[in-house]
This record gives sequence, structure tokens and C-alpha cells, in this order.
Amino acid sequence: MIELSIDNDVAHVVLNAPDKLNALDEAAIVGLDAAYQEAERGGVRALVLRGEGRAFCAGRDISAVDPRTDDVLGYLGDLVTPLLQRMSRFPAPTFAAAHGACLGVGLGLLIATDVVYVADTAKIGSPFANLGATLDSGGHALFMERLGAHRTLDLIYSGRLMSGAEAVAGGLFSQVFPAGELTEVTTQAAARAASGATQAFLASKALVQSLRDERLGLWQSMSDETAAQAALCATGDYREGFAAFQEKRKPAFTGRA
Repeated sequence: MIELSIDNDVAHVVLNAPDKLNALDEAAIVGLDAAYQEAERGGVRALVLRGEGRAFCAGRDISAVDPRTDDVLGYLGDLVTPLLQRMSRFPAPTFAAAHGACLGVGLGLLIATDVVYVADTAKIGSPFANLGATLDSGGHALFMERLGAHRTLDLIYSGRLMSGAEAVAGGLFSQVFPAGELTEVTTQAAARAASGATQAFLASKALVQSLRDERLGLWQSMSDETAAQAALCATGDYREGFAAFQEKRKPAFTGRA
């Protein structure tokens, strides 16, 4: 489901599983990591990440996950976090074109990208209220730093999803565009960067990331999120949330540990 092509020093990485809204299972995470490694070996000077179909990425593919035996430490700690670190440190300017659902791990992919353009159709937030799980992949750090505690917890408790315009207005991402223009605008921006002063861009990228990591505590927050998610695996509400999702019904949570 992960496709890579290189054209005029620009790598194009595409999530191509539109039938499941580009949700990522373990194999897809490994494939995405491999695509970034191959693009790096190719010496590209910019990279574009996008998704096919109705969504950028709806998060983790939990359609076949058994919550009673879920290895969330392995998924988040051993696969997702190293991928996001590789993406964040990619040695060229990176751009994402995000439309439709941008949730969970999908949100994490955007956090790990240098420049994020979103469609007016984008849906961004924390859908975990119906899963008995917690926001992960760096979402707490980003929301807290940009939106503050009250708006962050409002989004988490309610499960309400922000539009692309609202997310950009809140300082989460770069710019918002009509969905039909998004891919072209993002590709053009990457092409301009690829013809620019790459080493100067990388110097600024390193400086910005150092400040970001200091202010957000991004990687420590991801580690804390992974630990919290692993603890939630033992709760009845976690098992009920996953079962309800897989059975396409409303969950009946008890609220007990």
C-alpha cells in the first residue's frame, strides 16, 4: 500500500489503501519506513507525502486487532515512533498534502513533516473517545502547545474533529486549500524547495526542530503516550471500544479500570 516514485529530485510517497482510508497496520508502517530510507538513499532534495482516496490516513488499522492480546508497545514504541523520528530527520525539506481523515498515527505523520498543507475537507482531532484509548503519536504535545489545555481536552473528551481551516487558524499546520488544488499546490511547493539552497534549508530545519523538541518535548510525550496506551489495554473499556468498532456498533463503556 506504500508507493514511492522519484521525479526531478522530488520523492513522492503515497499511502494507497483507499478502501480502508489508508489506515496503517504493522506491515504498512514497515513499508513506509522503507520508502523513506529508499528516498534518502536516492539523494532527493524534497519529499511529498499524500494519501489516495477519501482520506490522508485514518490512523492505525485495528480491523483485525484483538484487544485482549494487542501489542501496543510493539506497534507504537517499536514501529511508529522510530518511523516518525526518521521522517522528522529526513535530510531534505518534506511536505504533506492532507485531506479527509487525518487521525491517530495519521496525525503523527503530519507532525513529523516539515510543511503541511491541508484541504478544506480535512478532519483533524482525537477520535479515541469511542475506542477507550488515548490520543498518541505526538498529538498531546502538538495540541497542548498550539491550542492550550482547555481546547485540547475539549477535543479529546468530545471526539470533535476540526476542519482544515480551523486547524490552520489554530496554528497546527501551514495553509488550507480547496481539496481539488491540494496535490498540485503541494507538489509545486516541493519542486521549488528542490531547486533551492538545500543546505541552507537543512540548517534552518535543524534549528527549528531543536526549538520544537525543546518546547514540545515531542519524543518524551510520545513515549508517555505509548505507556498510557499500553496501560489502557488492560481495561474493559479498551476491549469494548475495539469490539464495538469492529462490530460497527456504539460502545457501552463502564468507566471502570
